[in-house]
Amino acid sequence: MYLLGLGWLLIGCVATCISTTAMAQSFAALVSPPRFELETTAGKTVRAVVEITNADSRDAVYKLKTTDWYLDESAGVQFQDTLQPDSCRPWVAIERREITVAAGGKYRYRFEIKPPANLAPRECRFAIMIEGSESAVETQGGVKIPVSGRIGLIVYLAVGAVAPQLEVAASGVKNVNGVVLPTVSVKNFGSAHGRLSGFLEGTDDAGKKIELQPSNLPILPGETRVLALNIDREDKQAIDIQFPVTIKGAFEWGDKSIPFEHRYTR
Repeated sequence: MYLLGLGWLLIGCVATCISTTAMAQSFAALVSPPRFELETTAGKTVRAVVEITNADSRDAVYKLKTTDWYLDESAGVQFQDTLQPDSCRPWVAIERREITVAAGGKYRYRFEIKPPANLAPRECRFAIMIEGSESAVETQGGVKIPVSGRIGLIVYLAVGAVAPQLEVAASGVKNVNGVVLPTVSVKNFGSAHGRLSGFLEGTDDAGKKIELQPSNLPILPGETRVLALNIDREDKQAIDIQFPVTIKGAFEWGDKSIPFEHRYTR
């Protein structure tokens, strides 16, 4: 569906990754905002605009489409072009499938979502994929590998009275980029995605104190996700946590607060 007249970077070859900026050969696109969290009611159309910037020194042609997506166990976003069961993509209308953005220019790209009038409250999730033209990278051995850049703009739409209901189910430790961090396992019993926030204080047996914050990864309805408790330091320098350590404070989501205290050992 298109409108007539009217926000996680992907480099497509051997590996795939996501961000809000992408650069592959002549592909240098940025999107703002990096994601959308919208609200509406059944039968009511909601409209939004994403600003697409071409940071390249040449004009760029971008192709756009909707996709479904899910988070894998490592919190990576996996996109699905095939329409998934119970997908809300049939409710989505995008402005057009292809746009040209001048060098250094911006394009305000419009889309809208109209959920059915008889729809029960639920959270709708999809992505708008912004893809550049395919190019080739030549390896030292002379082999040319096709490469294309694309950005997946994540959209959440709350239809009616939906909300997350988060509960800390377990605690543990995890190696994150070579640093052992405490974790919490969080279950979402609600009908919309949620994110933990809050500040925690850790104290090891020597009395040394550290401040921590939970990872801001989304927890989707019905999902249990392990979140690292990251060390909060202004200088951003990595430090090792000396276990055992007692961590206490409160997690927050929405207008809710969850008291927390746990002694972590390795």
